[in-house]
Amino acid sequence: MEVLIERACGLDVHKKSITACVVTPEGKEIKTFRTHTIFLLDLIDWIKQHRCTHVAMESTGVFWKPIVNLLEAEEIQFLVVNAAHIKAVPGRKRMSKMPSGFVIFYAMGY
Repeated sequence: MEVLIERACGLDVHKKSITACVVTPEGKEIKTFRTHTIFLLDLIDWIKQHRCTHVAMESTGVFWKPIVNLLEAEEIQFLVVNAAHIKAVPGRKRMSKMPSGFVIFYAMGY
């Protein structure tokens, strides 16, 4: 598969935590952040340190909104994905067992 986005970040957003996975040519890194404002700012700094150009997040409810506001302020491209749609992606069962599966799907254009 051809990689379309060289530096991408995938976020799994919950009420009290965010699991972030960055995939770059140097490899992948996974980190968990709490959802208080100070930690959201740390998340954005972490994404910028990895020079990610695109962020995709899987979220239910409204927990994604503060993150989107911060990404917009930094002019980082983002995509909010419905969890039900991710489950319909071919090959997902095999890839979703990997912690970075979601961001790899995004980087490859799914």
